[in-house]
Amino acid sequence: MKKAIILLLVLSGLNVFSQETEVIPDFKRNELKINALMLVAGAAEITYERLLNEESGVGISIFGAFSNTLSTKFYVSPYYRFYFGKKPAAGFFAEGFGMLNHFDDTSDTYNYITYDSMGNPYIYQNNYQGKKITDFALGFGIGGKWVTKRGIFFEISGGVGRNLFNSTDNYYNYNQIVVKGSVAAGYRF
Repeated sequence: MKKAIILLLVLSGLNVFSQETEVIPDFKRNELKINALMLVAGAAEITYERLLNEESGVGISIFGAFSNTLSTKFYVSPYYRFYFGKKPAAGFFAEGFGMLNHFDDTSDTYNYITYDSMGNPYIYQNNYQGKKITDFALGFGIGGKWVTKRGIFFEISGGVGRNLFNSTDNYYNYNQIVVKGSVAAGYRF
């Protein structure tokens, strides 16, 4: 009888000292998306994101303009995101980003009326060719992501940053601030 009681105490003690491990369901960690907003604006932006865990991810966006109306011609933007949703890497998020960007200063044509020595008016045209500038910006953004069970997702985000190197030149003040916007669809695999 003593042996049976000792055996029950030992077995119950093993249960007390065993560690409880939480099983975290595995989820898909890679995402590829395209920004539909930029397609409408005359550019292409493709993004890859690697989810580090259920609450954070790192990614990189590559942007290229195919329209002459945009001053920003190219950028590469790595980022880090922190998600606040209940689903893995979904819901509201905040991000910090860097952006290596290349833009063209505006090329303008100035037309004005002047007069020759005889007093006859004529139109004088002055063409100004802008510079091509490369800069690096740091910024932050917010957004939301909605994911289906099959891995298709929709995302809306926006961000703002500041160029660090050429922003002190007063002539290029309008390019001190960089803006990112996204209405994107993608696939998680």
